[in-house]
Amino acid sequence: MPYLNEFDATMRQIQGKWKVMILYELHEEGAVRFNTLERYIQDVSPKTLTQQLKQLEQDGLITRTVYPEIPPRVEYALSAKGTSLIPLLDAICDWGLATTPRNQLCDEEAPAP
Repeated sequence: MPYLNEFDATMRQIQGKWKVMILYELHEEGAVRFNTLERYIQDVSPKTLTQQLKQLEQDGLITRTVYPEIPPRVEYALSAKGTSLIPLLDAICDWGLATTPRNQLCDEEAPAP
C-alpha cells in the first residue's frame, strides 16, 4: 500500500506500542535474541513482540539472522536504515524531556527542570 506522503511513510514504519523501544534496545545492545527483548520490554506479549519484529524487518529497519545451530539461534539487529532513524528518535526524546514536567516522567535519568 503506497504512503500518503513522507510523514505517513515515517510514522507507519515506527507506529506501534513497542517499536521505538525495540529500536532503542537494538541500538544500545547491538544484536540480541528474542528473550532479551522480551525481558527488556516486560509488558509486551510474545505474540505482539513477534508481530512488531516482523513489521520492523519488513520495513527494513532491523535484520533477523538465523544461525544454523541446534537449538536454532535467532538474533535481531538494527539495519543501516534503522540506525539512520536513531537521531530522529533522539530528537523526539529531547523534545519530550524539554516540554514535559519532571513529575510526569518515570525515567530516573530525566534532567531537573
